[in-house]
Amino acid sequence: MIVDSRPAVVALLGMPVHVITERGCVEHIVQALAGGSGGWVITPNLDLLHQFRRSADFREIFLQANLSVADGMPLVWASRVQGEPLPERVAGSHLIYSVAGGAAANGNSLFLLGGEPGIAEKTAEALRAKHPGLVIAGTCSPPFGFETDAAETEKIRAALARSAPDIVLLALGTPKQERFIVENRALLPRAWWLGLGGSFDMVAGKRRHAPRWMRRAGIEWIFRLALEPRRLARRYLARCLPAAFLLFADALRKRLRHPLSGGAPSRTGRR
Repeated sequence: MIVDSRPAVVALLGMPVHVITERGCVEHIVQALAGGSGGWVITPNLDLLHQFRRSADFREIFLQANLSVADGMPLVWASRVQGEPLPERVAGSHLIYSVAGGAAANGNSLFLLGGEPGIAEKTAEALRAKHPGLVIAGTCSPPFGFETDAAETEKIRAALARSAPDIVLLALGTPKQERFIVENRALLPRAWWLGLGGSFDMVAGKRRHAPRWMRRAGIEWIFRLALEPRRLARRYLARCLPAAFLLFADALRKRLRHPLSGGAPSRTGRR
């Protein structure tokens, strides 16, 4: 995994996750931008862990990210079980607000890419309302299947090149957004790219946030599954639950193997 300041890394079932807080993530991005250095943030959860383990192609893409932050509470819990605790969950649905705040405070511009028609614009409006002075370089909600249409992809690339944002926020879903970043980040080498899944829908008010107590308890997935059972049942029940079982079994095995490790995380910058 490519990193700039080499924060500590914890390996969760072989998947690297950085030991960093939400605030630390934003500071890392802002400081890198100030130094003229670009990069990208990936936000793994159990679904990404499943894809990381099952797909060599996705694993290769994942390992090119500069920062990997724990979007799911099970990752945080597993890190504690194995004695290498991550400090907190860094959820994409929260990170979008804090990144916008950091951008507004430091004069950095955002480009929003993703969502259904009109969602990127509504998300931009909501972020500007919360962070006055935020510069929105552009928005784009591409049509479904755009990634297989060379003309549509070129339109997006032209819009990005023309607006030259400091930060690109993508809500295209995994692995589409990660693949788009890898294929196009050279277009804006000094920008930071963040794949944030369904966060635009939440910011724009299209999809409800789970109650705070459910988010704190790490059972937000139950709320989402109840709202969209047909769309999410396979993801949560067929992919995430088995991945969680393997994750905690591996974490417990590591803890039993090194019971006196003290929880000091690995300092490896590349895996």
